[in-house]
Amino acid sequence: MLTDERRLRACLGHFATGVTVVTCEVGGVPHGATVSSFTAVSLDPALVLVSLHRRSKAGRHLAGRPFTVNVLGEDQRDLAERFAGRRTHAPPRWAARPPAGLAPRLAGSLATLSCTPWAAYDGGDHVLFVGRVEEAEYREGGRPLVFYEGQLRGL
Repeated sequence: MLTDERRLRACLGHFATGVTVVTCEVGGVPHGATVSSFTAVSLDPALVLVSLHRRSKAGRHLAGRPFTVNVLGEDQRDLAERFAGRRTHAPPRWAARPPAGLAPRLAGSLATLSCTPWAAYDGGDHVLFVGRVEEAEYREGGRPLVFYEGQLRGL
């Protein structure tokens, strides 16, 4: 059994992932968290999965709520930093108000997947949130922001 958490983290860091900000609304206020643990699950029905640490504020906020996965472009590094808890100068820009029952979206993302709750699963120290995709939008011509070896990078 692997017991060296630093070694495991370093090993997993060699798998490049896209960078997203997962957003939801709590009490009429939009919230978000930078998440690189995101994947497609199914096309029929349309399902995606995000993994959040169970003790995080975002993990507590997401339970049973609609959420949006905002896929970030390399020009949105400041958003990734902001929603990872680091101070940045500019406040986030939000897209037009979403349809009733869906979560807020960030303006300018490469893609957005607006989801309603489907299921949540125990994932050890994380909770695996599966959402049914209700709306999906994307913009052409952007370049993704990626996370590799513990750093945000362009592709």
